[in-house]
Amino acid sequence: MAPVDLSSDEVIGRGFATHRLSGAPFPDPVAAVSTALCVQAQDPPLARYSLGLRLPPGDDSTVRAALDGGRIVRTHILRPTWHFVAADDLRWLLALTSPKVESSLAARHRQLEVDAALIDRVHDEVAAMLSGQRFLTAPEIGERLAAAGLPDRGAVVRHLLLVAELRGLVCSGPLRDSVHTYALVDERLPAAPALDRDDAARLLVRRFFAGHGPASARDLRRWTTLTLTEIRNAVTELGDALEVVRCAGLTLWCEPRREGVAEDGPNRRVALLPTFDEAYLPYREVDLARHAGHPRGDDPHVFAEAGGGVVVVDRQDAGWWKRTVQGSAMTIRLALASGLDADQRALVEGEAHALAAFFSCAGTVELVTAQTG
Repeated sequence: MAPVDLSSDEVIGRGFATHRLSGAPFPDPVAAVSTALCVQAQDPPLARYSLGLRLPPGDDSTVRAALDGGRIVRTHILRPTWHFVAADDLRWLLALTSPKVESSLAARHRQLEVDAALIDRVHDEVAAMLSGQRFLTAPEIGERLAAAGLPDRGAVVRHLLLVAELRGLVCSGPLRDSVHTYALVDERLPAAPALDRDDAARLLVRRFFAGHGPASARDLRRWTTLTLTEIRNAVTELGDALEVVRCAGLTLWCEPRREGVAEDGPNRRVALLPTFDEAYLPYREVDLARHAGHPRGDDPHVFAEAGGGVVVVDRQDAGWWKRTVQGSAMTIRLALASGLDADQRALVEGEAHALAAFFSCAGTVELVTAQTG
């Protein structure tokens, strides 16, 4: 298949179509997560909102129902980071990526005085206390570990649960109000046949570029534990299953064009993308252009910042936003590029109110002029 030459703006447009920020939305949250393969989710409410951006108009209840029903789970996978993943994809992804992730935790084990014997003892206790679909929160698990004479410090418990997730022992259970619970994977998810490692690596590479493309091998390398050599070998083996895009001297890959996913469909001109949104965070090779008069100038956004993200207007980075919640009221602070016109600003404010409505909150929009925030 001959390479396609695209401008940076065209690459961004095709990427937004891939993520369904233009064109037809996904029919349900499971389709949105499955297409992305994994959705970063350390800020759970805004991760659910990220999915909502890709669905027909609705509210948080649709995404929560998919999580409560176990069709999507929240767990540590790919990296030592929370993600949403479709139930059908959990086991093979863990088998492919977790050994390398766990091997990177040796220093943290030493810091917390965690050894193999302690991990095994705690995991046995956790398996017993969750058996029979008894869903528990991390503090509740800590209380039961203390009663069994095991470490109950929050940092140690959270770390041991992370390891239990990487090993496929536990994943998320139903939300209790807004609190994460744990469940046994074998009780929560269907069994699945194991995949050969090379087959699994090819599947991950194909699915990443299908759900994130056009993107580069380095974009994928940052996203997962595969090496550049493994990624390039998989790309070669996949052949025409991927389309090659050239942009500004870069080589990118994506799924070949197909009906129903096109950047010239209905277009979301404005989006408040959370910092960890899959349409924003994985990309470094071809990034959003900045709108004139950006409130942060040339300074980067703060990727460790939770509770907010980037304002996208007509496929450009046009500022930042941050939300605070008190009861049923939400305040969205906006810092916008000075070059936006009145219509664009009105669209951004409307999107901020839509964010509050997604969570059934009364929304207040506050415009700020700070250069950082």
